[in-house]
Amino acid sequence: MTFEDSDTYGMYKRYDKSGPGPELMGAGTLMGEDVVNRSDEDLGDIKEIMLDMRSGQVAYAVLSFGGMLGLGTKLFAVPWQALQLDTVNKRFVLDISKDRLESAPGFDPDAWPDMTDVTWTNQIHTFDGTDASRSGSMQAGSMPMGGMSAGTGMGAGAGSMGAGHAGTAASTGSGMAGGSGAPRSGAGGGDGL
Repeated sequence: MTFEDSDTYGMYKRYDKSGPGPELMGAGTLMGEDVVNRSDEDLGDIKEIMLDMRSGQVAYAVLSFGGMLGLGTKLFAVPWQALQLDTVNKRFVLDISKDRLESAPGFDPDAWPDMTDVTWTNQIHTFDGTDASRSGSMQAGSMPMGGMSAGTGMGAGAGSMGAGHAGTAASTGSGMAGGSGAPRSGAGGGDGL
């Protein structure tokens, strides 16, 4: 399923930059979106998008991988900055091999981790080679959920809320484990969709 197929409101019918997508997209239209790697291997699909309510940014996409008919399926929290939107093929690209993904820290659909735990967050970002201080990542010393601090609000972090924009799956560079281990320049965060 593609984001255009999920568009029940018609928000993507004006795909000429005068309306939403792909620079601004409805989170609900991304559920079920296919994820592939740079070798065009199917890695699964997006089951959920996790928002950091403190920063107002997308923190993770929850990727479902493996299993058959829902049995043996494993979920993975993928830092939003690790994903690239392939607008040509209408899917996401994650720079990781299937073998590496199988060894990623994942979780059972019935036993979600505490995604606000700093140790868990650091483990995910270390594995994925992403920067835990970007794109809504939970950090030590983050503001408590009780309210907004001065100077922040709904627009906080604008411009750093999206996955990298690939255009095609043939983009160069290495942004995930299996590559250099360091975030790829322009791979997300500050570049937006």
